[in-house]
Amino acid sequence: MAFIRLHNMTFYGYHGVETEERRLGGRFSLDLEMYLDLRPAGESDDLTLTADYKAVYDLVRRVHDGKPYQLLEALAHDVAQAVLAQFPVEEVVVRVRKH
Repeated sequence: MAFIRLHNMTFYGYHGVETEERRLGGRFSLDLEMYLDLRPAGESDDLTLTADYKAVYDLVRRVHDGKPYQLLEALAHDVAQAVLAQFPVEEVVVRVRKH
């Protein structure tokens, strides 16, 4: 088992508990670690046997932009669930930072 890391995907969003945070918005950065068997893709050089990084990035952006979250925990949860549902990963770690 190995992992692929997508680091520092940064988006502008309107997340937060406070009214001003949700009104003004701010920058949020997300990191993903996706744990999967890299051997099939590594041996074949076949994109369909791994997690397509562009498609993962696009999915993270859609989840992030899809609705305002009060809690970063909820955003991280929804990103993790979406990645697990759409890509051949066995485990995912999501880190969210608010700037």
